[in-house]
Amino acid sequence: MGNVDKVDRTLPLNEMIYYVRKDPGLRRRWLDDLDGLAREFGLSREELDALKQADVRRLNEMGVHQYYISQILRLSFGTRSASNEHPAIQAFRRAYPERFEPAAER
Repeated sequence: MGNVDKVDRTLPLNEMIYYVRKDPGLRRRWLDDLDGLAREFGLSREELDALKQADVRRLNEMGVHQYYISQILRLSFGTRSASNEHPAIQAFRRAYPERFEPAAER
């Protein structure tokens, strides 16, 4: 899945998540005005699309830090009702289906 060596330290999305996770006002804006927040941090259309789609594989491939991917999912879907059906888990299943195959199928 993630690889710290592939992190793009210049990627605006990495900078945005760094600040959003620390600032309650920015977290509110994440929920209320994600497009405006993305513009302020200079996100590309590709970054914003991957972010909105919670496309874990694409976020990883474009250089988002693996820790921040989990933060993105928490910000987008919350942490309540954590189960195998939670949207954050489903995002990882879509991105890496081969890692979620039932043991009997391996």
